[in-house]
Amino acid sequence: MEGGAAPGAYRMLDTAGQLLNGTEVNLADEQLLEAYRWMLLSRMLDERAVSLQRQGRLGTFSAVYGQEASVVGSCLALDPARDWIVPQYREAPALLRHGYPLESLLLYFIGHPRGALVPEPVKVLPMQISLAAQIPHAAGLALGLKLQRLDGVVMTYFGDGASSEGDFHEACNLAGVTRAPVVFVLQNNGYAISTPRSRQTAAQTFAVRAEGYGFPGVVVDGNDLLAVHEVCRQAVERARSGAGPTLIESQTYRLYPHNTADDSTRYVPAAELEERRRADPLPRFHRYLAGRGIITDEQVERMREEIAAELTAAVAAAEAVPRPSEADLLGQVYRQPGPQLPRRRPGPAAGDGAAGDGAGGAP
Repeated sequence: MEGGAAPGAYRMLDTAGQLLNGTEVNLADEQLLEAYRWMLLSRMLDERAVSLQRQGRLGTFSAVYGQEASVVGSCLALDPARDWIVPQYREAPALLRHGYPLESLLLYFIGHPRGALVPEPVKVLPMQISLAAQIPHAAGLALGLKLQRLDGVVMTYFGDGASSEGDFHEACNLAGVTRAPVVFVLQNNGYAISTPRSRQTAAQTFAVRAEGYGFPGVVVDGNDLLAVHEVCRQAVERARSGAGPTLIESQTYRLYPHNTADDSTRYVPAAELEERRRADPLPRFHRYLAGRGIITDEQVERMREEIAAELTAAVAAAEAVPRPSEADLLGQVYRQPGPQLPRRRPGPAAGDGAAGDGAGGAP
């Protein structure tokens, strides 16, 4: 079976949401509720965004749907005040939890350049669509933190397909040699678009590759929020202590297509998808919380109402932002345009009146 967690993956919850013997939860009840809310927000954001895309109000969108435990469990191990996230494009709840505005996320998928602006002091890099291109940035950023003797840690996300790119191997080699404080989170969701995991590597797991770079590799059940958080917590502590990087293979499964331009029914067997739905991380985590008396149906309903209102307000705010004009084409690209660039931004269309503003203040 492609996707899902292998028998040897680290796990704390069984599929019924029961805590396994010998495991210890390192999250307070308030943090567990916070985790559930982020997972629920992610799920509701996916549903709203897909609907907006179908209405032509959003561009191509990549849902987290089915990978909420992997994304939320990992980011909860970070301190937003000192740690960095270097994302790919399927980590919305991690970015939001780290301080990236929901309105900016929506603007990004609308296609507005303002959506790529990360406000100070939010410690995230812009989302990366080019496969694996962000991984060397993460290693370099982590090395920079080490050279400055800062105690920040960098967590970067990518998929199983990205691990076949040279950027992944070069970044891991650099991080291993320099003992950079970086945590590589490989989200193995079963398919790199339509390419199954079996076509990416002949190795037993992706995590075993870490040994070749001189640092640990860990396989975790990516649909188990508690397990993901625990292995990431240990990896962040290891990085912060100066012991170097960790490669975490989070074995999860995407329950939506690769993105809204994809038809996953062409390559995902219906029986496989149905089987993996039974391992959906959201109800699994809910069963654990409910079994401990940490959450009630009333609390969930209240969360849903609050999140729905939050999403509605953010969509309205994003759609109210004026669309960029031709005069904005060079904005936010260069701090100061050089002589090789046009001395002026594109002017207004004929009949619009005054000429456009000068780029960089040049006449």
